[in-house]
Order: sequence, then C-alpha cells, then structure tokens
Amino acid sequence: MISRLRSTKTNHNGTGGTLPLVIVNPRSAGGSTGENWASLASDLRAHFGPYSVAFTKAEGDGIALAKNAAEDGRKFIIACGGDGTINEVANGILLSGKDAELGIFPSGTGGDFRRSIDMPDEPREAARVLKNGKTRTIDVGKVSFQDFDGKPASRFFLNVSSFGLAASIIQRVKTSTSLDWLPVDMVRGPASFALSTLQEVLGLDTTNVRVKIGGRPERSLTTVNFCVANARFFGGGMKIAPKAKLTDGCLDVVNIGDMKSARIILNVYTLYRGTHLTMPEVKATRAKRIEAKPLDAAQKIMIEVDGELPGTLPAVFESIPSALRIRTP
Repeated sequence: MISRLRSTKTNHNGTGGTLPLVIVNPRSAGGSTGENWASLASDLRAHFGPYSVAFTKAEGDGIALAKNAAEDGRKFIIACGGDGTINEVANGILLSGKDAELGIFPSGTGGDFRRSIDMPDEPREAARVLKNGKTRTIDVGKVSFQDFDGKPASRFFLNVSSFGLAASIIQRVKTSTSLDWLPVDMVRGPASFALSTLQEVLGLDTTNVRVKIGGRPERSLTTVNFCVANARFFGGGMKIAPKAKLTDGCLDVVNIGDMKSARIILNVYTLYRGTHLTMPEVKATRAKRIEAKPLDAAQKIMIEVDGELPGTLPAVFESIPSALRIRTP
C-alpha cells in the first residue's frame, strides 16, 4: 500500500505549479532513513524550501508514486534513499513519458549513482544542490529480460545491470541469515556486501553465455561477472566502469573472465580504484545494444539491475540517450 502525500500547497520553486515531491524509502540505510526522517526533513526544508512528501511501504511503490506524480504535473521529483529507491523513482518518471526532473537526497548505504554525479551525501549540502544545482540531461540503460515467471519484462537502470558474481552476491545479501550479527545500519551496506563477496568468491563458479555486442557476431563467453554500465560505480563504491559517461549514448561493457578465487581476492582493491581494466582477464568495450543468453537454454542465470534482482537471461541491454533530466551540483 502506498502512503498518501503530505502537503499539497502550490509553489513556484523552479518546479512549475506544484511543490516538488520527495519520495522517501524509510527502510533504506537499514531503516535509519525512517528513524532520522525528522532531522532529514528539517535540513531539506531549511536549505531547499517547501515540498510534498510520500513514503514507500513496499517494493515498487517508488515507481508508482513517481509515475503518478509526473502524470499529475509534478515537475521535480526527489528520491530519498539508496540506489534502489533512485532506480524506482527514475523508472516512474521515465514510464510516465513526462518531462519531470529527478533529484537525489541521499540516505542509503550504497550511494553508487550519487558518486557518479558528485552529489554530496551530507544532507544540508545535498539540499543546497537540489535548490541551486544545474539540470543535466543524461542517458539511461534499459534491459529487457524474463521475470521469474518466465514472462517478458523490462527495467530502466542508471548505474549497472549485470549477471554472474554480482547477482549471486546480491542474492546472498538479501537472503543470508549469516549477516544477522551486523549492526542494522550496516545490513545491505558495504560491510555486508564485502562479507557476501568473500563467501561467493570462495565458492566461485563461472557462467557460460552467448553474447552479441553491437553489430559484432554472436559468440560464446565464459564470465565471472558481466557488467553493462551506464555509470561508473556499483557494489558500494566499486568503480567497475571507470570510463563510463552519462552523456555518450553508449553503454560500457566490462567482462571479468575466467579468474581464480585467490586472484580475485588479491586484486579486489583494483575494482575500487578502477584499475582492473589492465588485468588480462578483464575486457572492456562500448556498445549501444548488447544481447545475452545462457549457453545452456535450460540454465537460469539471474540478472541484477541497480542492485535489485528482477529476473533472468535472455536479456537485451540498450542505451536510451538523453532520456532523463536530473539536478546535479
């Protein structure tokens, strides 16, 4: 169930005839967004101005709230939460077909898209950017895939969509009871991602697929992790696609090939520095369209989209140039 909007006054704060809408995920950052909302709201009001607010209560609420708001004429819609919340709000705006602008008021544990646009994570500074920043038009990625019922589905992404190790790590983070000992503000944050990474790497297995990148012939590929990136970061700060640009009309493809567990562990720091592209097992290229399917048609290979797990291969990844307006520093 989606919460009702609060505050419906009109205002001309650079957003047309209605107040900006802030869509808040109170469960983000291990629930601390909801616990600290009074303080966050005060900072936002003091340094940004008046706004309306709506709280999500379940997965997918951000999409519905943003889509309905854009269709109702909201011109500025702000996501308050982590990368998953930002993804949902962006999807809602894009699905509406309206020219609403996306804003980001960071309050999650990952912050990968925030890093790519240099958005400050301190609430007061973020509020000032939302008020006085500049509007950019950026590309987004779109992935068409099968949902877990085998039906066609699609999702826009701002950061990265991938399959292989990252999807397995995210599944472990979401389901593992071995993380219960972590403090609540670290659950699904960098610490849990790092622990789950280690657990998955120690049991590492490769994935065999067939891919078609751009206009090149389809070929078989063995991968530890296959990433299609619109922006530079994923996984809580890993600079997986250091050369990715949000305005070049292309997606950066980064494939980590057949690599042994020990070598991955010893070189994990290169993922945070963005220097992994020099390793012989890592190949990178750019394309506007990428197709991928299991080598064994019976195999279920999960994909992740901005940290969520919506379905499986086969999938088609496409760049949608100049698709979304966003407020940036």
